[in-house]
Amino acid sequence: MGQIGKIINFQKKKNCKKVIFAGSITKPNLFDLRLDTKGLYYLPKLIKALKFGDAEILKQIILILKKEKIKVIKSNFFNSELTLKKGLYSKVAPSLLDFKNINYGIRELFKTNQSDHIQGLIVNNMKILKKETKKGTRKMILGTIKKKGEKAILIKYPKKKQDLRIDLPTIGFETLKDCKKAGIKGIVLKSNKNIFVHKKKAINFANKNKIFIIVL
Repeated sequence: MGQIGKIINFQKKKNCKKVIFAGSITKPNLFDLRLDTKGLYYLPKLIKALKFGDAEILKQIILILKKEKIKVIKSNFFNSELTLKKGLYSKVAPSLLDFKNINYGIRELFKTNQSDHIQGLIVNNMKILKKETKKGTRKMILGTIKKKGEKAILIKYPKKKQDLRIDLPTIGFETLKDCKKAGIKGIVLKSNKNIFVHKKKAINFANKNKIFIIVL
């Protein structure tokens, strides 16, 4: 991962002028990387970005590639069907109380520091039960305290100033299974700004288990 020069030279050799970021990666310790010349050249910028969180690191990577005349395009550029437009995607719809909780949760989400890991939270009774950390959505969901008779709502949104070419918030069938375990009654997504994998299977599961999915 520290061989930035080798990566860029390979792309140029293959006449690659555009790249898409997909999948996940474990963030390395920069000081453990075996750096080539270009890696050493860009290291100070990446170290500085570390202080401001993952979003800033990704921004620097985009700028590095731009400087090398390589353009980063949206991860859903070729498969826009992975995102959802506004609407209700389940048989069950949110109640008026649910909408109050949703609006409260979205406001709280946008108050968070844009340099942190928060792309989602869980809300109930006008209280934030859990916020996402660098451990991810699954840890947040399964770590939610489930009180008898209470069912919370998962809001999964991009950060307010997030660069949507990289790291779009993602959910799928496994997310729905985790929501059932945690007693979550609904999922809220942002129009055209979430990746939704195994969509048909996930929506069928939501309908079977009376979980709502709404895109705002």
